[in-house]
Amino acid sequence: MKGIILAGGRATRLRPLTKITSKQLLPVYNKPMIYYPIETLVKAGITEILIIIAPEYAGHFLNLLGSGKEFGCKFTYEIQEEPRGLADAFIVGKDFIGNDSVTMILGDNIFDYDFSDIPFMDQFLDLCQ
Repeated sequence: MKGIILAGGRATRLRPLTKITSKQLLPVYNKPMIYYPIETLVKAGITEILIIIAPEYAGHFLNLLGSGKEFGCKFTYEIQEEPRGLADAFIVGKDFIGNDSVTMILGDNIFDYDFSDIPFMDQFLDLCQ
């Protein structure tokens, strides 16, 4: 199973903060917001992750996250030129997805929950593969 994190929006409702950086790079409590969806995927056993980002913040994400090695992951990045919604993330990520199963989480989803603790989650993930 592979994961996609969609973090390509413009976050215009948070201006002026998001004029200089992406919403997903802003701190929430003690870490950047993007760490929450990464950690959620890792807890679910997903370590191949595509991060879809806006072009103007690409360098910021690369500087913060790098290759994913620090998280025990392999990150791939794709640029989404314009925010076109959730369905477009699957189009942008089609080469990354290939014939594999994939799950998507938004870059501003903050779950502090270990989904692997859900009864039958292992069986569900097996069915998805």
